[in-house]
Amino acid sequence: MEKIHLNDTFIKLGQALKLSGFVESGVDAKYAIQEGLVSVNGTVEYQRGKKLYPGDMVSYKKKTFQIEK
Repeated sequence: MEKIHLNDTFIKLGQALKLSGFVESGVDAKYAIQEGLVSVNGTVEYQRGKKLYPGDMVSYKKKTFQIEK
C-alpha cells in the first residue's frame, strides 16, 4: 500500500489521486470519481472535492493508498 504525506490539514480526493499517480490528470480523476470507481474508507465516493484526512484510505482499480501526516 502506498502512502501520501500531507503538508496541510487535508487534501481533496481529486488532488490525492493525481499525487498518488493513480490518474494522470484532473480530468481523469473527475471521470473515475463520477463513474463510481473510487472508494474512500470502503465506501464509493462521488465528490471530487471530498476532503481526505490522515488515516483515510483510497482505493482505485485494485490499488490502495493511505493519507498520512
